[in-house]
Amino acid sequence: MSSLVTPTVILGIMPDLTDDGHGDYDPPERLRRLPTWLTAEVARRGRRLVSASLAQDGAHRQHFTVLTSLSEQGPASQAELGRRLSIDGSDMHALLAEFERDGLVARVRDQQDRRRNVVTLTPAGQTALARLDERIDAAQEALLEPLTAAERQELSRLLQKLLQNR
Repeated sequence: MSSLVTPTVILGIMPDLTDDGHGDYDPPERLRRLPTWLTAEVARRGRRLVSASLAQDGAHRQHFTVLTSLSEQGPASQAELGRRLSIDGSDMHALLAEFERDGLVARVRDQQDRRRNVVTLTPAGQTALARLDERIDAAQEALLEPLTAAERQELSRLLQKLLQNR
């Protein structure tokens, strides 16, 4: 992921993702009315937009997730990060090795338990995360473009309400 250290510039625009490879996909009207189908379709489109946007910097969604966690939730051991983000241990190991190689994270001795190391975000990692934040913001904007600011807030409020009611 060395491109996170030196970002790729691709005209500063989002790619056209209206063609998702399902050109003949025509689900029945009954499906199109189901909230579960609708949220799944919106999530699928959102994942495609986010993935394409992050790819402009050679990154993936898990890259953004781990860097964001370290920034917002603070340093953690590799195992703790994996549990926190529900990422498999071997996948987490590979991500952190890549980040460490690129200077985005550092493993430092835990001040509370000198026997273990914790992963911390470096200044280069903060810079990379800031670029990825811009990519994520562009993807969100592309997904929500048809909605007014008030509709976006209402959508977010309703989705949060659904997630809180488990």
